[in-house]
Amino acid sequence: MITLRIFGTPGPQGSKSFKGIRNGKAVMVESSAKVKPWREAVKAACIEAMQGAIPLDGPLWVSMVFTLAKPASAPKRRRTFPQTKPDLSKLARSTEDALSDGGAWRDDARVVEYLRLAKVYPGEDSSALHIPGAVISIYTEADMASGRSL
Repeated sequence: MITLRIFGTPGPQGSKSFKGIRNGKAVMVESSAKVKPWREAVKAACIEAMQGAIPLDGPLWVSMVFTLAKPASAPKRRRTFPQTKPDLSKLARSTEDALSDGGAWRDDARVVEYLRLAKVYPGEDSSALHIPGAVISIYTEADMASGRSL
């Protein structure tokens, strides 16, 4: 099992914008400026956690809980839910790609199930960080068989 705590603003892997043609090739730019720093933070945390170990292979179960900054306009005394952008699926996509780049697994196609995929605000969920970021856990088949998940 691998568990990562990454701090920073989660960036969604969104659509790309066409910016013209340069040297005969289309220039495409990521629509969210937050993607690159987020992917770099995830990749760095992954490399540190793996410490040169071989990437996980075989079926994998994953939990990703993204802590987003709570808007100032949101109620302070009751739990609220982040039901606006960024899209949860786009956050998962950018994070999966960064985990691949960081060597966590051989391929993100190895993920067979998400045990939890959530957007939360600080202090409003048991898995929430105190500032924006994410808690990511990756479980192998052996972990699941021994009951070490969640």
